[in-house]
Amino acid sequence: MKNTLLPFLLLIAPVFVVAQPLISFQPIVSNLSQPVDMVEANDNSHQFFIVERTGKIRLWKNNLLSTAPFLDVTPIITASGSEQGLLSMALHPDYKNNGYFFIYYTNTAGAITVARYQRANENTADPASGVVLLTIPKRFPNHNGGHLLFGQDGYLYFATGDGGSAGDPDNNAQNGQSLLGKMIRVDVNNPVAPYYKIPPTNPFIGSSTTREEIIATGLRNPWRWSFDRQTGDMWIADVGQNLWEEVNVVSSSSILNKDYGWSCLEGTHAYKGCAAKENNVSPIFEYPHNNSSGGFSITGGYVYRGSEFTSLQGYYICSDFVSGNGWLIKPNGNGGWSATMQASWPQLSSFAEGLDGTLYALALSGTIYKINAGSALPLKLISFVGKSAGNMFELKWQVQNETAGDVYIVERKTSSSEPFTEISRTKASINSSLNNYSVKVPASQGQSFYRLKTISMQGQSSYSAVISANNKIPQLVKATVIGSSLSVAMPSGTTMIEVFDASGKALKKQKVNAGETHIVIPFNNIAKGIISLRATVNGERQSIQIAY
Repeated sequence: MKNTLLPFLLLIAPVFVVAQPLISFQPIVSNLSQPVDMVEANDNSHQFFIVERTGKIRLWKNNLLSTAPFLDVTPIITASGSEQGLLSMALHPDYKNNGYFFIYYTNTAGAITVARYQRANENTADPASGVVLLTIPKRFPNHNGGHLLFGQDGYLYFATGDGGSAGDPDNNAQNGQSLLGKMIRVDVNNPVAPYYKIPPTNPFIGSSTTREEIIATGLRNPWRWSFDRQTGDMWIADVGQNLWEEVNVVSSSSILNKDYGWSCLEGTHAYKGCAAKENNVSPIFEYPHNNSSGGFSITGGYVYRGSEFTSLQGYYICSDFVSGNGWLIKPNGNGGWSATMQASWPQLSSFAEGLDGTLYALALSGTIYKINAGSALPLKLISFVGKSAGNMFELKWQVQNETAGDVYIVERKTSSSEPFTEISRTKASINSSLNNYSVKVPASQGQSFYRLKTISMQGQSSYSAVISANNKIPQLVKATVIGSSLSVAMPSGTTMIEVFDASGKALKKQKVNAGETHIVIPFNNIAKGIISLRATVNGERQSIQIAY
């Protein structure tokens, strides 16, 4: 095959890193035993309860950590599995007066357990006061969910995992008779066994197929989820299976009778092949399983509503436990969402929110951090160009506002349908207001596509525009939803258009006539959600997703 590289290739591709807040982590508590939750007392005592996975609740007040535990439930839990143990705590809205609090743990048989306790005094709980509200048996040690929160309606909410193993072998998440893989809501103001009642607005009251405690189905392992304290919106970070981690959000007025897709879907992608339900909630954000731009186990956080950092106001913050990447997510002003990654965060097991909106981050290594937000002059990519140099291909770029330690990664792919892979990495050695770089890489046979990823020292990352090695900017298919139709603009050479719903079911397959560059595809009885479009262009496949 001939080398189709032309002597010169030039594309000026300015990229501006969004002036988002830069997150930093200030250690405030250390020497803990695997902290997984922290709750500020709502009784004017200004103390925090710190939940240790190994079985104790510790008190932290005035920068001092108690030596004696507030409560020790080590004898009644199992923490042998990495996802087992004492996992969460929530204070009754009237804790100041009644002293009730609730804990979520795996008991000695491995069952998910929700129990209520009562304080004896400000510094100690009464261990004999414990009563169990719910016990949910399960076959496997993993996928326990594990977060308790009270909603603005005064009800107790918690999200359970699908029961474990892999792929939901018992189909718990889609089984209405199982409490696994669900969002559950109960009224805990019941003085007699079972110590809870069903809220009258729960969606499945009287159902013969779905437990009345359930308000949503289709969750895999929602380890950490939260409410936006300002709007009441529910944010759920659901840990993925083999390929995708996801973030879901539903408004406070529409949290009931939702299905989050698992195990028919993993994120927006077909998993078991079953069709998504009409009440399916599609993720607003998902990321792939890799260390560079994604991760392998999402840790959900909170929407910042504090007053200390105005630049952080309204951002949802989450991270990946394995890769150490973190994301700030916020509405983009056009009905969608923007998500920006920052790298090199601690390996965080959980986030917490103070009464004043301050956010905290917890690491299993034993440290709790206060989350701070700052700003910095953004690294700016001025240009990214390339040209043939014999058997090599030379790539050049120019940057402004460079800091020592900034990283530049050249990525390449040789087909529009394959992923980009890293072929070169360069680290800035000095601070510079303007700097130029050049790398030579072996030339590929045929067409190649290149892009530059920049990662600032603050963890912000962005990509250049894609350039191609045959002096052609890749022509991509574009699609827009107009009313009840999909308007598709196609580059020359398109021969086939295929459309799939969120479950992977084929909706439309249409041949494209030679020279045709625009078609309109009507939608009939298609559920709202994410639609995938696949185009065959010059023998290669392009795929895009469209929210409908």
